[in-house]
Amino acid sequence: MAEHYIPDDLPTRIRHYIDGEFVDSVSGRTFDVLDPVSNTTYATAAAGQKEDIDLAVAAARKAFTAGPWPRMKPRERARILNRIADAIEAQETRLAQLETFDTGLPITQAKGQALRAAENFRFFADLIVAQFDDAMKVPGSQINYVNRKPIGVAGLITPWNTPFMLESWKLAPALATGNTVVLKPAEFTPLSASLWAQIFKDAGLPDGVFNLVNGLGEEAGDALVKHPDVPLISFTGETTTGKTIFRNAAENLKGLSMELGGKSPAVIFADADLDAAIDSTLFGVFSLNGERCTAGSRILVHQDIYEEFCNEYAARAKNIVVGDPHDPKTEVGALVHPEHYAKVARYVEIGKTEGRLLAGGGRPEGLPTGNYIAPTVFADVMPDARIFQEEIFGPVVTITPFADDAEALALANNTRYGLAGYVWTNDLNRAHNFSQNLEAGMVWLNSHNVRDLRTPFGGVKSSGLGHEGGYRSIDFYTDQQAVHITLGTVHTPKFGAPAAQ
Repeated sequence: MAEHYIPDDLPTRIRHYIDGEFVDSVSGRTFDVLDPVSNTTYATAAAGQKEDIDLAVAAARKAFTAGPWPRMKPRERARILNRIADAIEAQETRLAQLETFDTGLPITQAKGQALRAAENFRFFADLIVAQFDDAMKVPGSQINYVNRKPIGVAGLITPWNTPFMLESWKLAPALATGNTVVLKPAEFTPLSASLWAQIFKDAGLPDGVFNLVNGLGEEAGDALVKHPDVPLISFTGETTTGKTIFRNAAENLKGLSMELGGKSPAVIFADADLDAAIDSTLFGVFSLNGERCTAGSRILVHQDIYEEFCNEYAARAKNIVVGDPHDPKTEVGALVHPEHYAKVARYVEIGKTEGRLLAGGGRPEGLPTGNYIAPTVFADVMPDARIFQEEIFGPVVTITPFADDAEALALANNTRYGLAGYVWTNDLNRAHNFSQNLEAGMVWLNSHNVRDLRTPFGGVKSSGLGHEGGYRSIDFYTDQQAVHITLGTVHTPKFGAPAAQ
């Protein structure tokens, strides 16, 4: 096995960024950060507490109420957003190396994340310049228009699976619309988040507009959610945590956008392009190490093609290259953290009692250390099985047969989740009708997850609350104020006036 790659100039200390300065926690507390290949500590990160969140929110609040950022014209903000995108693209290789080192994602997939992060900033730079709002006229008597205003300090809580890119999903629209932010990145992967500070400073973002506090969810994240001066929370993460945030945000009636867990079905009908469906469903669950909320982790296959699909799918899964994330040949790298590795490994063992193991089933040969799990395929999985119902968030997939469209739909909708769905058929009527009956916030027909930034992103049921993406992000990060102007004489009842003689 090749020597484990370690990026140059790796920091040994990761600090908060508050009001334009890198700072330690007030308490001096820290936590260890591991790399997922060696599972050794490579850095300590400042562990944010309530007092650190208070300082970050105060800086963001001051920048919002007294600073230039919310008052800039959209074109001025767009110029800075485009400079941010330029800086991200200029650092693409470095960003990918750090992301791969921190998360265990294969280097070829990490490179794509940096470019997508840059595109998020370019997209919202364009959108705020093109943004316009409604005006409604009642000829001769009234004109009404919508005045859109930034809300204030946005609290952004992000996950560890593709951290830098997912942080950009929230940072770009929150900043584009004139808000200030406090970012609380995932504690497993704080490395790439620490790069935002210099990128923003160099691009000309005023101090206090962007603030970052590292720390545990139950400490720093909890304090951010409960802070009375943070009117907005955007959270991506696990459903149980989302429910806790929902409860804690209720006290101050905060705006919430939550993209939570998923157990998304990929439904393969007998008339599908089988080769394309196999390519897509392999990529859909094994890319990003299976650590993706929209993974098509339940494959439902028509009984007429079931055995053929299972045999071909399993053969391909056995050939997937598992190895060091920095090797360009690697297709599945190391899971993010030993805690998560242990969780996925437990589900693999549960799966051996709930389905027919076709591929994988544990640690791959030749990789005795690190958080590696071979791509694992279970067939003949019943809908009451835990591996069918529960989000595993790793390179593990279930395959289940169905007899007809009605059974396929019942199986597809038979979980508490409803984030994504994938449908493979060449029947146009079936494609549209089946998709519309899926309990899913997003559906892809004859495709894996290819994102259009203009479309809403979000789920139903236990997969989320609200949507972001395109104009939905503009809606979430702004208040819409209706302004009414009378053009003629207003006929108002004269309460309390003397009666006419």
